[in-house]
Amino acid sequence: MTHPPDARHLGQIKAALFLVCLLPFARLLWAVHTDDFGSNPVEFVQRWTGTWTFNLLLVTLCVTPLRAMTAWHWLIRLRRMLGLFCFFYATLHFLSFIGFDHAFDITGIGLDIVKRPFVTVGFAAFLLLVPLAATSNQWAVRQLGGRKWQELHRNIYLTSILACIHYFWLVKATALLWPLAYSAVVALLLGWRIRERRRKAIPAPRVQPASPLRFFKQKPD
Repeated sequence: MTHPPDARHLGQIKAALFLVCLLPFARLLWAVHTDDFGSNPVEFVQRWTGTWTFNLLLVTLCVTPLRAMTAWHWLIRLRRMLGLFCFFYATLHFLSFIGFDHAFDITGIGLDIVKRPFVTVGFAAFLLLVPLAATSNQWAVRQLGGRKWQELHRNIYLTSILACIHYFWLVKATALLWPLAYSAVVALLLGWRIRERRRKAIPAPRVQPASPLRFFKQKPD
């Protein structure tokens, strides 16, 4: 796309993206309708919602590098929707944990968070997503100011690191391929972000204006 889409086409792109992001949820609804959860329904729901939380987290992080590489600045207008869908699936993931595993028993939930490290890290990642989702609107940008808002939303990188740790601790030692793959993508995105920040922090070299007297100071041949 050589030219940015107009308002109508951008609306169509957003509508299509919205439907695509709903597909994993539609799969869950279909599983409820057909009782197609496999042999372990609780594990199916938790793995499915956790996987799509991480998928959408990575897609959200990819928006800025992709915009920088393609100069498609309109992509930034899709990031909010992607981030909110990431939080939506994270909330489903958290609800499946406290509902299926603990039947919403506050005491049991608290003990599990304290005693099981992978639950602790996952819960911390979810808590970091809450203020990001709550401030994903123009009112929050105006209230916080652009600079503070950006600093707050950089916590998405910390969330991605915690998600990697949560994934590693969750799976067995014989099934580390996917956690490694997700962690590699996170490392690439973090590396790009650090490089860009360092590049912007280096001031451009100042070019000294040529002195008109330098021509008279040159030695004759």
